[in-house]
Amino acid sequence: MTQPYMFEKPLGLRDILPSAERAIARLEKVFREELTRWGYDFIQTPALEYAETIGRASAIADSRLFKFLDAEGHPVVLRPDMTTPIARIAASSLSHEPLPLRLAYTAALYRSQRREGGHPSEFEQAGAELIGDATPYADVEMISLMLALLQKTGLKSIRLVIGHVGFVNAFFYDMVKDKEIAGHLRNLLYNKNDVGFHKLIHTLDLNQSDAGKLHTFIDSRRMNNSETLEFLKTLADSSSSPVHSYYRNIVELIELLKIDQLEDVIDLDITLVPHLNYYTGFVFQGFGGGLGFPVASGGRYDGLLAQFRRPAPATGFGIRMDRLMSAVGSGKLHVESRKEAVIYDREHAKEALRYAAKEREKGRAVVLQYRDGIGSLEAYSKQFVTVRRFLSTEGTETGR
Repeated sequence: MTQPYMFEKPLGLRDILPSAERAIARLEKVFREELTRWGYDFIQTPALEYAETIGRASAIADSRLFKFLDAEGHPVVLRPDMTTPIARIAASSLSHEPLPLRLAYTAALYRSQRREGGHPSEFEQAGAELIGDATPYADVEMISLMLALLQKTGLKSIRLVIGHVGFVNAFFYDMVKDKEIAGHLRNLLYNKNDVGFHKLIHTLDLNQSDAGKLHTFIDSRRMNNSETLEFLKTLADSSSSPVHSYYRNIVELIELLKIDQLEDVIDLDITLVPHLNYYTGFVFQGFGGGLGFPVASGGRYDGLLAQFRRPAPATGFGIRMDRLMSAVGSGKLHVESRKEAVIYDREHAKEALRYAAKEREKGRAVVLQYRDGIGSLEAYSKQFVTVRRFLSTEGTETGR
């Protein structure tokens, strides 16, 4: 009788086969080299974290956390993101290090999925965090670095969409004077529910001018950058101080991006609102390869480290490896196995072992395989670039 679930995997989990694993390793190598060149230090955190710290501080919904008890009965979670664990480390093990800190990582993340969701519960992510710099120059560095990494992969048609959560929150509250309604409007933005957004505005007790600003606000995503900046100026001129301040930050960031010659790949979209609620300022997403959803995202989260008793501004981003591979195309990321096979029998074992050892010292990948352990010699040999045989019956030969 067939054992239940013999070939099944838990919901949302996937096997990564050798060809895909080689492609991921190649991307991680490219990212590690580039991040190191930008002065970022790599860090690792445990896959398990306490639910009362990381689980509570994380912006991931509680229903999407993998939660269970450890051997001592403490509630723990599989890490759902890397930003929160890095904030913990910055406030503890690295608390005596001078700011700013520049930290990078590659790690597997875990988020529970519903059966109808179709999303992975485990995925690889690479990213960087800049902790301790509140200036727009830090935001520009994050945006420039994320773009540089995406370009290194050969991703085509890259676009970076930039928004500002602080401006959205301040403007909505300035219009409706109610945090709950402002939150509802922001949620409609996140879900890109334009119809629901317009309907909600009609139900509010707003004067014609304020209602018109909100209607135009959600339609602004179809404006070009210059039109968006002009529209934001009109909103700032008639709004409270926080809106003014955030508008000046946006203008300064765009000017800095022009200095960095990035204006041609930037789309300013003030309606951009991410699902993670710890963002406080600039947010950004990276698109490319004709994919309809972002392969990378990030932003400023100035309030998170305060939860770990080391208040500090911070900004960062993460790149989803699975999405990036889909956007670039598996064929373009294909890394051919360059292994050589050494097939030998008992009489030539010593000679074969010495040969394989010398080749490995040269940095070559060599599989050492005893002849009697192979079923079909012909089928087995096809997977290697080169086959060297140390066999009495065939003589010693190079090649297939």
